[in-house]
Amino acid sequence: MTPRYFALIVGLCLTGACAIAAEEPAFTVSLAKADFEVRAYPALMVAEVAVSGDRKAAASAGFRLLAGYIFGGNTARQKIAMTAPVMQAASQKIPMTAPVMQSGGDGAWVISFIMPKGSTLENLPRPNNPRVQLKGIPPARMAVVRFSGLARPDSIAAKTAALQGFVSAQHLHAIGPPALAQYDPPWTLWFLRRNEVMIPIAPDAAT
Repeated sequence: MTPRYFALIVGLCLTGACAIAAEEPAFTVSLAKADFEVRAYPALMVAEVAVSGDRKAAASAGFRLLAGYIFGGNTARQKIAMTAPVMQAASQKIPMTAPVMQSGGDGAWVISFIMPKGSTLENLPRPNNPRVQLKGIPPARMAVVRFSGLARPDSIAAKTAALQGFVSAQHLHAIGPPALAQYDPPWTLWFLRRNEVMIPIAPDAAT
């Protein structure tokens, strides 16, 4: 962790913002097996930023930029409640369809914070930094696997493979790349951390 990033984290604590997971997006579960679920998410609003680098460096850089927006770096100088998870996804020409996320790619990433419930393009203040973009995400259906501990590359790879096996076994159709969602700030003890790998899947034909 860089000194600047550490200073940001300390600052968040001093302002009472240590609890990242004050709000999480609602979802419904249509299938649950052990650590696997199929979820339906409603439409969401996100603030997102494109960054480059390896997964860890990109997550830190994106977090700093988005934290700047929600802690007053906007046209209204308004503080916006932070939600969970933080999302990091590979930068691709496909719509992002889930909660704050992260998915493997070629060094280009999109880091996203989900905006609080009821947020719209009309009622959110505009970011001061042009790199931060506000975006509406349509309703989505996701296959998800939960895991705890540190989200190390080997753990992410193993959980991604397991989730892909679940998707295949349930005869689901993936429509986007896997993504990593992380729910806890970096000072959380490793064994208490909540992580998920998510894969967007096609809508249920029965719905």
